[in-house]
Amino acid sequence: MPDLLDYLKGQQLEMESALQKLVEAESPSKNKPLADQCGIVLKELFEEIVGGTAETIVKEEVGNQYRFTYGSGAEQILIIGHYDTVWDQGALPLRKEEGVLYGPGVFDMKGGLVIVLWALRALKHVGEEGKRKVVFLVTSDEEIGSAQSRGLIEEEAKKSALVLVPESSISTTGAVKTSRKGIGIFKISVRGKPVHAGINPWAGASAIDELVMQLAELKKLDNQEENISINIGTVSGGGRTNVVAAFAEADIDLRFRNTAQGERLKSVILNRTSFIEGTEVEVTGDINRYPMEQTDAVMELYQQLKEIAAGHGYELEHGNSGGASDGNLTAAIGIPTIDGLGPVGDGAHAENEHVILENLPYRSALLAELIKRHMN
Repeated sequence: MPDLLDYLKGQQLEMESALQKLVEAESPSKNKPLADQCGIVLKELFEEIVGGTAETIVKEEVGNQYRFTYGSGAEQILIIGHYDTVWDQGALPLRKEEGVLYGPGVFDMKGGLVIVLWALRALKHVGEEGKRKVVFLVTSDEEIGSAQSRGLIEEEAKKSALVLVPESSISTTGAVKTSRKGIGIFKISVRGKPVHAGINPWAGASAIDELVMQLAELKKLDNQEENISINIGTVSGGGRTNVVAAFAEADIDLRFRNTAQGERLKSVILNRTSFIEGTEVEVTGDINRYPMEQTDAVMELYQQLKEIAAGHGYELEHGNSGGASDGNLTAAIGIPTIDGLGPVGDGAHAENEHVILENLPYRSALLAELIKRHMN
């Protein structure tokens, strides 16, 4: 049987061309017209490169989403990805320098989408099919919380033996992700009692003072040793310097390592009482994604990947990511999920976002070999 890596090495220029085409089709999460254009490009690439079944899932508020299928088995392997990016149109130029491609979403995660397309193409080239088909689900709202795709992702995951996530690898090392932190998103709002700040300020109750005390207390939950972080992302409040503040609010990002931590921290954050008499405190929000925890099943998948990589001449590492992905959703419902199968590069959400092009065939072959092992 032809060697998958050798075949894919011969496809590198075509892979680069497809990636450039996909990155040029800019796709900000909140710009549906642009996102839809990118989705069409992706669908056309799938039909050209793989030739399987392509289903468009129409969405009203975000870009349309896609269910691509390779093979016809009764069981399935699920690959999940997204084509939306954090970049506004024109915010980041596309350029190629010394074997490195820079551009919006090239690392997070259009490079991963191209890796999947060629992994499936390679399997088709060698005539590989089995009792399991491959469902490649590509969504358009991951960067803004997956509200329009979460149900679809979970539905497909429940039908699947395992889930593979070609999100960007751990920067610079190319390590895959065997665990991810969970994330909670909360808003704390405070109402105070406004009075003149000079005549009798003690007759009022400052919402800003109360908020400052609340945030100082919440920051005590930070624990680097336990991988718990509290980030105060935005703060606003008050109206005039000579008025005791009537209102103040802040947005809070919580990251945690395991489900037990998340439940405990959620309770602490939501159940706040005021420090200052005359103020009212309300906290809204919830756990957005539970962690992708490092289970025995996940480590078995990693060991298989490590063995495949060794056969390709390099050592593959694994690690944890502080960021969440849609892989958190599938792991949370008990489906073995491994992440970070995308390209080697760096700069996710940063101006130096880039992918190392010569590595694309290796990452695609890594994925293809893993899929092949689980198709039968």
